Amino acid sequence: MEGLNTLQEAIIHFADYDDCHALMVQLRWPDGKVKCPRCGAEKVTYLAKTRVWKCYAGHQKPTFSLKTGTLFEESPLGLDKWLPALWLIVNCKNGISSCELARDLGVTQKTAWFMAHRLRYALKDGGFDLFSGEVEADETFIGGKARNMHVAKRQRRITGTGGKDKTAVMGILQRGGKVRTVVVPDRRKKALQAEVVKHVEAGSALYTDALLSYDGLASNYAHKVIDHAVQYVDGRLHTNGLEKFLVAVEARDQRNVCERRAVSLVPLLG
Repeated sequence: MEGLNTLQEAIIHFADYDDCHALMVQLRWPDGKVKCPRCGAEKVTYLAKTRVWKCYAGHQKPTFSLKTGTLFEESPLGLDKWLPALWLIVNCKNGISSCELARDLGVTQKTAWFMAHRLRYALKDGGFDLFSGEVEADETFIGGKARNMHVAKRQRRITGTGGKDKTAVMGILQRGGKVRTVVVPDRRKKALQAEVVKHVEAGSALYTDALLSYDGLASNYAHKVIDHAVQYVDGRLHTNGLEKFLVAVEARDQRNVCERRAVSLVPLLG
């Protein structure tokens, strides 16, 4: 977006689809080789009439667009709206409200609010791309320990053992990069594999534990499993990086619970 000094210049520039195309290709495929975001294949053909690429790897969804695999995917808004919105958020030093964004782009306030949240999340996360290379995936349960709860609260909230009455959280770590966490409804195959597909580029090396919910990912990833009942590390095969992060998250959650309990006792001790 260099050289675009005003909003008027940004809107005029991104009104041309060719300019949007050039920027997105540069951001997504810096080496200039367009790859299928679903399988990583390079054997693709651009269909100019429909503005999509066709992959010849033989999977169920052979076509993909500039928005496939990004935060823009499944949005009815075109890049001529998304990219000026990105320009505004990046260049407004004092921030920009959804109302102002709506006026500048000619969309409703609700649409502008949705766009701003998506873009800010992507900028906070460090980019629009899927994780690639060596990726670790694991899950845990977050929730206060029974021994730290008041007896009345414990009886009301703790109705089982293990992960029952706790929140399931999945983590995905790109080695040498960032980590993402997301709340999932459960540890079943449908929930966990959906998050893997959403955040990890096809063809990446994926390392998980022996949980059966990860079975079936080998068709799209170089999936390897480390069985913790046997060993925790086998050369490059381990999930220790992500496990350390999740342990830190759990410890912080427990510390926050204890701190809230201590604060609630201050009036009684005074």
